[in-house]
Amino acid sequence: MTMQKLFYFLVMFPCLILGNDKEVPSKITEVTVYLDGAHITRTAEFDLTKGSSEITFTGLSAKIDESSIQISGLQAASILSMSYDINYMIEKVNSSESLLLQEKIETKEFQISLLKSRISGLEAEEQVINTNQSLNSNVESIDLDKIKKISNYYRQRITAIKNEIFKTNQEVNSLNLEIRKIQKQLAEMNNIPEKELGEIKLRLDAPVATRLKLIFSYQVSNAGWIPTYDIKSEGVDNPLSLGYKAYVYQKTGADWNNVQIVLSTGSPSLNMVKPQLSTKYLSFTRGHQPPTSTTKKQRFVYNPTVQQVTGTISDESGSPLPGASVAIKGTARGTRTDFDGFFTLDVQNGQELMVSYIGFKTEEVPIYASVMNIRLDEDAQALDEVVVAGYGMSSKKSLSGAASSVSVERMLQGKVSGVNISDISRPTIRGISKIKSNSNPLYVVDGLVMSTKDVAELDPEVIASVEILKDQNAQALYGSRGANGVIVITTKKSSVQNEVTNTKFIIKKPYSIVLDGDVTAIEINTFALDADYEYYAAPIINENVFLTATFKDWEKYNLIPGEANIYFKGSYAGKTSINPYTTDKEMTLSLGVDPKITVSRKQDKNFKSKSFIGNNRILNRTYNLEVKNNKAVGITLRLMDRIPISQNKEIKVDNIEVHSAEYESKKGLLTWNLNLAAQESTKKSFSFQVKYPSYKRIWF
Repeated sequence: MTMQKLFYFLVMFPCLILGNDKEVPSKITEVTVYLDGAHITRTAEFDLTKGSSEITFTGLSAKIDESSIQISGLQAASILSMSYDINYMIEKVNSSESLLLQEKIETKEFQISLLKSRISGLEAEEQVINTNQSLNSNVESIDLDKIKKISNYYRQRITAIKNEIFKTNQEVNSLNLEIRKIQKQLAEMNNIPEKELGEIKLRLDAPVATRLKLIFSYQVSNAGWIPTYDIKSEGVDNPLSLGYKAYVYQKTGADWNNVQIVLSTGSPSLNMVKPQLSTKYLSFTRGHQPPTSTTKKQRFVYNPTVQQVTGTISDESGSPLPGASVAIKGTARGTRTDFDGFFTLDVQNGQELMVSYIGFKTEEVPIYASVMNIRLDEDAQALDEVVVAGYGMSSKKSLSGAASSVSVERMLQGKVSGVNISDISRPTIRGISKIKSNSNPLYVVDGLVMSTKDVAELDPEVIASVEILKDQNAQALYGSRGANGVIVITTKKSSVQNEVTNTKFIIKKPYSIVLDGDVTAIEINTFALDADYEYYAAPIINENVFLTATFKDWEKYNLIPGEANIYFKGSYAGKTSINPYTTDKEMTLSLGVDPKITVSRKQDKNFKSKSFIGNNRILNRTYNLEVKNNKAVGITLRLMDRIPISQNKEIKVDNIEVHSAEYESKKGLLTWNLNLAAQESTKKSFSFQVKYPSYKRIWF
């Protein structure tokens, strides 16, 4: 090989090697968001030449779990090698912003040039004046008054020139300062810190040239979703509306633009290795051996949007624990509960609360909501009670479609007040059916008017609720088209896919979620719940009367612990939390305090309540409870109190008088189910006796 050919080969050799190497753009098409983490699916189309080629997918997240990368759609091509690397790229400056700043600098530099020209002119004038001040000695005679006038003029003009030069220099300095500020801003824009981006490199071998549409997916961190709820109620004669939403966040390094979102209740970060139980051998030991720790079931998910937590700490009976310690795990920041067991704590940058109290087991709970009521219990297997506080409101009557497996006709017939249907094409609404017997009501599905034929073809499984509007309400919203009434059908915002270990909500509408970490609210579904409403009071713990709603079959809604926003008559009433992890068949939601119902609990002033028999002290206790309904309508109220239960043979509780109350002796709970008419009041009482050694003390 001649030297000329060798030189040509060495120059062209890199091009021959890299001829099949290229960067290929890809697009995110679907994201499965877990409670902690996300699974990204991307697609890429490109032409592949025969033989070996290196393909690089750039602009990916730097948070990819390399072991989770999966690739499909290779057709006849095969993967020779695959690698994932981090590339440090400098983000490009927005050209329009850069040009604008540069134009500002040029404008101010031009102003400085004009000012400097003015200074030069003033300095030249000053020089001329100084030159002309010397009198020509050849002048034979000069009038003294004339000399005074000339000197005064020179002095005034020189002073004016110097002042003007000084002020002009100040303007120049001010403009230079502004230029330096703009230059600093421009420098910051052009020196953005390096941004980590991921790259996947594939070495492919293709037997023939082909066009591939690759689908590749991977797992990323720094993403997740937070369950949240909207609880609304119009009143005790209406269903309870439960809106299920998700707050989705991500800081993965790449925007999710107009992608299919799937929400999963699973969490790949949890330990999936099953425990191995071995034999326990007993032996003598020195000192105290701590009990074996047990890994708890994951109940709550950390909510990064919470900045402050409020709540109460109580024991298993619901009594507040004053002085309980509430601290942010891993820090020295914390607080203690007040006399009512209430606490408030700023939790920025905290993820878990540690709650402790003497004689109770310490609880570690993820910060999952801004309202966290925590119960401490000596029994590790005790389950928390599901309670949600607040008010709600629903503006229209609703019909749940969650469990529907029948046709639209059967859903409407007999289940929505005022609707008569024998044929879906000929429905009538009570009160307006005689006005225009030849016309049908208007069907509106998700805000769009639809024909009766299209409505009849709807899959009942996608219907979330049906609402009936008539009279002025219908015509106010839909004009003359609503003269025969309006049947408003709302479909579910997502479909549910129940898998072995988790539930997936497939969101119908695509979403864009940017990488700045701000949350994006996604509506999962809205449920209309057939609830039993009841007023509840337990004045031994709280002297307020609460309106509660109880419903069954809550398991089918796939709820998980989260924060709840409460609305009453269209107004926001506050926040609370909801915890569906319970074995109870019914879930009770507290809809807040009704100030128009009052309750009081007072101890009877019995001056002979204390006495002694031998070495024993005897305490007689009588309590009087009074309830008054100040509302204009009658109510049903469940009033509860308790009689203490002895856990020590030296403490005896006798002479129990419960009168008209239902008494659950094993738990010591008293219940009165009251029906109070408007403005009616009633009184209840109970009594008991406690006997214990006089040299000891008890508290109840």
